Amino acid sequence: MGLAKGEEVVPFKHKLVKHNVIKFGYMHLAALYGVYLCFTSAKWPTLLWAFLLLEFAKIGITAGAHRLWCHRSYKAKLPLEILLLIFNSIAYMNTATYWVRDHRVHHKFADTDADPHNVHRGYWFSQIGWLFVRKHPDVLEKGKTVFMDDIHKNPLLRFQEKYAIVVIGLCAYIIPTVVPIYFWGETLSNSWHICTMLRHVLTINQIFLVNSIGHRWGNRPYDKNIKAVENIAVSLMSTGECFHNYHHVFPFDYKASELGMTMFNAATMFINFFAWLGWAYDLKTIPDELIIARTKRTGDGRNLWGWGDVDQTEEETKGVKYLYTKNDTKG
Repeated sequence: MGLAKGEEVVPFKHKLVKHNVIKFGYMHLAALYGVYLCFTSAKWPTLLWAFLLLEFAKIGITAGAHRLWCHRSYKAKLPLEILLLIFNSIAYMNTATYWVRDHRVHHKFADTDADPHNVHRGYWFSQIGWLFVRKHPDVLEKGKTVFMDDIHKNPLLRFQEKYAIVVIGLCAYIIPTVVPIYFWGETLSNSWHICTMLRHVLTINQIFLVNSIGHRWGNRPYDKNIKAVENIAVSLMSTGECFHNYHHVFPFDYKASELGMTMFNAATMFINFFAWLGWAYDLKTIPDELIIARTKRTGDGRNLWGWGDVDQTEEETKGVKYLYTKNDTKG
């Protein structure tokens, strides 16, 4: 799959999952045709519908599968949880249960052979190549060790898992395609290739930039000893998920970043809005003293933008005990 320069990894022969190769190959070719149709024959409501679906899908992963269900960084009342389940089903990055398991394994065994998208196996592998092959034996073995009881007890996630074909089929394929045809007379070809295929491919690749670029190019203000980085561009595309060095150090912060409501963190804005509405609550954050202490102890000396950071004084870090345990996925 190709390795990053200067990095070593234990050789491993991957076995292709042929139907995934065919499926993702078709999806990407169909998405390219969808790009062409965007500029040649699509109606403007179709483009707007596809954009809205894309943003809903990303929120379903970031605010839903990631921050709510995987890291339990906040709690959601039933209406919000149902909304997030619908958004998550639009995204179709497998069921939320499957996604959570893979992501908890990723955090617990980051950048090792037990990491489903181990960045040491190269940019292509960590971006999307890992979906084309069978999981490394370490992923399967270590995956059995992560805590999943909370997910298996969640009735909504059990419903999505049990009726995945119907729920995801409707949300990810049928409704996105039918709406433009029925409401404004779009063609089937335009609707399918733009609102379903192009939107789906963009969702997958924008979110997975966090796995590839987010573990390779950027700053490490909180822990210079791990691969995860801060990358503003990827954060913008992934609705706020690539303040990734911070997130790997403090995964239970509902913002997935030290920053609050910013233009680079749409998922945080989404959660904040529903917190104001009363549908999201118990939003977890990390004390400033703990962040300062960790930055001083293990950071690379640069801030989010790559500039030299201001040194903290001894008074700022005095008496602060480092409490975070990286491998704790229970929350």
